[in-house]
Amino acid sequence: MTTRSTRSSRRRTVVALSVVLAVLIVFVVRLVDIQVVNAREHIDDSLALGFGASQTLYGARGEIVDENGDTLAGSILLYDAQLDPMLAQDGIKRKDENGKSVTVSWRDLAAQMAQITGQTGEEVEKIVTDALAVNEESRWAYLKQGITTEQRLALADLGAPFLTFVTHPARTYPDGAVGGNLVGFVGRDGEALAGLELAQNDCLSSTDGTRKYQRGKDGVILPGTQVDDPAVDGGTLQLTINRDLQWYLTQLIAEQAQNVGAKSGTITVVDAKTGKVRAAAEWPTVDPNAYDASAPEDRYSRIFSGTFEPGSTFKALTAAIAIDAGGQNPGSTVTAANRETFPNGATVRDPTAHPVNNYTLTGVLIDSSNVGISKFGDTVSAQTRYDYLKNFGIGGSENFGLGQGVGELRTPDTWDNQTFYNTNFGQGLTTTVPELVGAYQTLANGGMRMPLSIVEGCTASDGTVTDVPDATGQQVVSPTAADDVSLMLENVATQGSLAKQVAVPGYRLAVKTGTGEKSDGMGGYKAGAYFTTMIGFAPAEDPQYVVAVTLDEPVTVKSSAANAPAFQKAMTQVLKTYRVMPSESETPELPKFG
Repeated sequence: MTTRSTRSSRRRTVVALSVVLAVLIVFVVRLVDIQVVNAREHIDDSLALGFGASQTLYGARGEIVDENGDTLAGSILLYDAQLDPMLAQDGIKRKDENGKSVTVSWRDLAAQMAQITGQTGEEVEKIVTDALAVNEESRWAYLKQGITTEQRLALADLGAPFLTFVTHPARTYPDGAVGGNLVGFVGRDGEALAGLELAQNDCLSSTDGTRKYQRGKDGVILPGTQVDDPAVDGGTLQLTINRDLQWYLTQLIAEQAQNVGAKSGTITVVDAKTGKVRAAAEWPTVDPNAYDASAPEDRYSRIFSGTFEPGSTFKALTAAIAIDAGGQNPGSTVTAANRETFPNGATVRDPTAHPVNNYTLTGVLIDSSNVGISKFGDTVSAQTRYDYLKNFGIGGSENFGLGQGVGELRTPDTWDNQTFYNTNFGQGLTTTVPELVGAYQTLANGGMRMPLSIVEGCTASDGTVTDVPDATGQQVVSPTAADDVSLMLENVATQGSLAKQVAVPGYRLAVKTGTGEKSDGMGGYKAGAYFTTMIGFAPAEDPQYVVAVTLDEPVTVKSSAANAPAFQKAMTQVLKTYRVMPSESETPELPKFG
């Protein structure tokens, strides 16, 4: 018979067991929450306490490559060597060459590390002393930042357990100064400072990650506490530039500029069909690996930032306008003296003395007559000429993001009587190398202007490719007008004073020279100072490439004759590089005089 007290005892037992079971269930649920469900959150919380630590995981900046994928700028691995001050001061034990265990004191070890890192033993010892002075339980300090792989391996061979290494990407430019003004450079802190490094930073820049972990009292990372937020590498920037051609032309312009005593020089190559820039060589140039060794004015791109008076190279544009809108043709004639005063009172002079000639438009270009081209310029209104020049791209460079200059082409209503005529032959205005090369690309491409481009596209670290959209061309002059000008420029190459110097055997060549005066900054011109240009394209019957050579203030030869040797070699190398087939016909000869 069950008594009341027995039943009461059983109830108490059941209740007690239920309570114990409930508590146990709570503990199990909490344990699962901590170790499984919200494990990462609790680990993150713990890292902020006790011996929690973190380090930066560096992302690699993206490469800059040429049209063939050859590296112009890349990232290499350097290392930050770190040490544990508390452990370091105790020295280490290791085996000698006989396998016997020996103790190496901290002082001796510091001296050995210093020999590897380029520091002194005293400097290494001071790192530990200073760290412990701030915190007597310090577990971290830099030994040396930015050491090489060789230095890292040598330090690791010392067998010091208190040494650790963190990967640190750094920038390298394999070709040094070749293309340095275009590619640009980054600072010691990895920040983009100039050139395409800066202009295309959105493509190239990386995102650093973080590694969090917890150490035990002995400084060892506790298993299971490491949490990584991975770094994201930068994208690969592909350019239209050809590295080998760039190298050759950089050497060429450096040699020619120094031979004639010029302050600087440039060579630019553009694909006549697409507007893609294949080379942009300069002298002086900057080595991005040691940019602070160059003068500040040599660290930017003169090709894209400089402006100048184009001089007689502009006559080809005036001729194209006269044909397209003024009813002229290569055989149209004007009478031109060496010096003439026009009805509005402006006086125009030719660069060399000559008798009164009955010039054809072709002859005006061959002899580079300022008077003659001014008369052909009169076949259209000032506004019409201005509109054409703007459509050619004068005074409105494409934005390459390189801090480039923009040519100054003032509106016709601001032209005085002299400027009205001077603009026909490249005075009273300024342009840039890209603007001038773009105008000649238009003439070489049947009158169709293609915006110049340097960048092919960007490939992100995940493989996503962002190509630069294909450019949309603009028909500036008719194909007939462009072809007529091309044929006249061929005759400049064959009948002009520099015919022998610029000839490229086997190829028909179109070319024009220009000798621009330089401003003195006070409204006049510097005496004896010129900016000389030679620009042309080949093969003239089916143009493939435009080449421009500029020299700033040549001394020994103060005309565009100074540019001829470099132009001839540059054009020859371009045609060779791209395996352009030779011409199959001779240049048709056009008359200079009517």
